[in-house]
Amino acid sequence: MGFWKLFKEESAVIKERDPAIKTPWEVLLYPSFRVMLQYRRAHKLYLKKHYFLARLISQRAARKTGIEIHPGARIGKGLFIDHGSGVIIGETAVIGDNVTLYQGVTLGGTGKETGKRHPTLKDNVMVSAGAKILGSFTVGENSKIGAGAVVLQEVPPNCTVVGVPGRVVKRNECCAPRKEMDQVHMPDPIKEDIQMLQKENNVLHSRLMDMEKELRWLKRKLKGGKTDHEGI
Repeated sequence: MGFWKLFKEESAVIKERDPAIKTPWEVLLYPSFRVMLQYRRAHKLYLKKHYFLARLISQRAARKTGIEIHPGARIGKGLFIDHGSGVIIGETAVIGDNVTLYQGVTLGGTGKETGKRHPTLKDNVMVSAGAKILGSFTVGENSKIGAGAVVLQEVPPNCTVVGVPGRVVKRNECCAPRKEMDQVHMPDPIKEDIQMLQKENNVLHSRLMDMEKELRWLKRKLKGGKTDHEGI
């Protein structure tokens, strides 16, 4: 892919997903654009088995941009890495079209496995800041990974995942994440669990208070004293 063709494509992608950009020439300053230029070169060399040269290019790009993309990774069209510092994409990772990654994202492995050991992200996936996706499994198209989540197992299409370890909290989302780019308004399963426990605790507390009142009334009755039916 030529420089100007990549420039036009990246300009369109960044203008769609980053409201901070004001002019097309700002694309040249984006770490995402610069690292993808170097990744394309390194990936071609990697496919030709020039592994040292490929890694040399990718490591230089990592030092300059803070984004480490192994030259063996397979990346589709329209990848956007917002800010980018701390992003790591492993050797056997596969990324579909129109994927968005935020700073601190890791697409990594879980040990010293051989073969396919990094995740596959289908089209239109959004991975929020600081999320880690570890292992050889698939994140389905149009899915969204919440900030700071640690995903260790497969994610179906059109889902939202949050938490450590990550779990699906929304299914059958109606639109691709890149249409809204919302990292904030996500369900909080821990908060929901705590609220449910608080509600159940209040119910149990009320029942216990009623039982204590009834017990005091029964004790007075057994002693032959006056009974007070108030509050029973």
